[in-house]
Amino acid sequence: MLTRTPSPAPNRLPTQETASTPSLTDLRRHLASHLDPAARSWLDHALDEAAAHPGIHGPISVWELRLAEAGRRCGAAHADAARVLILAAARAGTDALTRVYFQGTADERRAVLHALPHLVSGPGALPLVEDALRTNDTRLLSAAAGPYAARHLSAHAWRHAVLKCLFTGVPVGHVADLSRRAAGDAELARMLGDYAAERTAAGRTVPEDLHRVLELTESESVTPAPVTDHPHGKES
Repeated sequence: MLTRTPSPAPNRLPTQETASTPSLTDLRRHLASHLDPAARSWLDHALDEAAAHPGIHGPISVWELRLAEAGRRCGAAHADAARVLILAAARAGTDALTRVYFQGTADERRAVLHALPHLVSGPGALPLVEDALRTNDTRLLSAAAGPYAARHLSAHAWRHAVLKCLFTGVPVGHVADLSRRAAGDAELARMLGDYAAERTAAGRTVPEDLHRVLELTESESVTPAPVTDHPHGKES
């Protein structure tokens, strides 16, 4: 029998499973009400610049410079949202997002991952998600397990993403669409059982989140959410 560890304190921030993710309009409204006047002015200017000069231009586009400034200008608490809005204003496609991801800082990489469901309708940006899932950076892992991954990752890759979250301590509430994708997944249940057995044999506790996912695999499979070619802005 698996031994449960105590449940962690509830996460006060909304997760992919517990709350709707904000649209671009919601992000803009939130920043407008939370940034100080200087930061709002900077963001408005950055978005105007990005809209006026979208896409990739030369070694570095002006909006890419603004991505690097966002943390200093808007503060760490609001930098992700600001960067997502700048990427959207620049109409960054897969090529531009790939460049930012591989040339940018960890913060910029995370923003790219959050922006994917807004800006990329098909699976073309999956290499970015797969790269993030190979890291042990928990903030990147959390962003990589978002709505874009839920929509496009293969069953095999998605199962390993769930296990990676369990292994690194990323709360499974950050895994988008977890309940639907885990429902009735016998292979995921087997993998979870093997992982739990390994930890028990090594005298280590089994994460409470593993039990939560295992319970989901025992529920009835549900109809997959419809996939459209429109990046619907309800995900970030």
